[in-house]
Amino acid sequence: MPTEIALLSELVAIPSVSGAEAEAARFLEATARRAGLDVVRDDASVTAVVESGRPGPVLAFISHLDTVPPGEGWTRDPFTPKTEGERLYGRGSSDAKASVAAMTLAAADAAGKLAAGKLLVIMGYGEETRHTTMAAAVARAGRIDAAVVGEPTNLEVAVAQRGLMMADLVARGDQRHAGYAADDGGFANAIVELAKDLARLDGIVAERNHPILGPTTVTPTMVTGGVSRNVTPPVAQAVLDIRSTPAWPHDELAKALAARLEGELVVTSERLVPCETPAESRLLAAARRVRPELATFGSPTCSDWVFVRHADAVKCGPGTSRRSHTADEYVDLPEVTAARAFYARLAEEYLR
Repeated sequence: MPTEIALLSELVAIPSVSGAEAEAARFLEATARRAGLDVVRDDASVTAVVESGRPGPVLAFISHLDTVPPGEGWTRDPFTPKTEGERLYGRGSSDAKASVAAMTLAAADAAGKLAAGKLLVIMGYGEETRHTTMAAAVARAGRIDAAVVGEPTNLEVAVAQRGLMMADLVARGDQRHAGYAADDGGFANAIVELAKDLARLDGIVAERNHPILGPTTVTPTMVTGGVSRNVTPPVAQAVLDIRSTPAWPHDELAKALAARLEGELVVTSERLVPCETPAESRLLAAARRVRPELATFGSPTCSDWVFVRHADAVKCGPGTSRRSHTADEYVDLPEVTAARAFYARLAEEYLR
């Protein structure tokens, strides 16, 4: 059986930008088989199963094999894993191939040690895009009672995760020659109207705070408008990135925003709903027995947690999300080793 560091290095050396995960999936399948796992690779995931042979709950370790493109600014080859001191550099080293390696080998470590139920390891594709396969992979897996989502969290445990709703804010005005902008007549400049709405966004839905994640944030990220430099615009538009919390269901949030803004709010995406670990979480209790010093937090970034939100779930993995998608991405190797041990012990503790 390879070490978690060796497996991570091999995975980083296989480019797997979203949509091109096939080689990495074949390699992971072969590695899992050599480690003694029962594994199936299909168009949605590489899924391994560890059976206890006795009835009980189903625990899933889930993560993803794809990465974002390398981008610019690297001082190293992004697909040549390089170890410097206790760091391993390369695209996907932190997000999320460190979790993939640690979870896969932890499952092999737990084989023969589970008292009840079974452990699934589900590694999906396309997580970094709108085309994630995790929904299909989870559906094919069947019953899942609890799940650990492998994403970089410094091995702290996220017990809540922000959702994401995207919307267009559209303001309308009158198109006319800009030279007559000072004339009376009650015409509207769409850019001016949009600016008024944008000034209202700070704290616009702050009355519902989540105890862990805080307030929902509404952030304009793109602005478009205008016909020509000497024409008042009939339409101006802003893209809103809305990071929601469980305190605001998306349908209620959209209605509240629409009522408080003058322009038209057009929701373009709302599938990534916020997630939260149950208050009486058996999985979190098991994690605390394994690591009494465990730190918990609320995660501002989205993940495949949304597809196992029906289960008792947390998000936890080696690496830090602030290094995700950056040039010279790296992971601290002691965290990867610690993650393998933590995942294995957590599986044994939960499935006892």
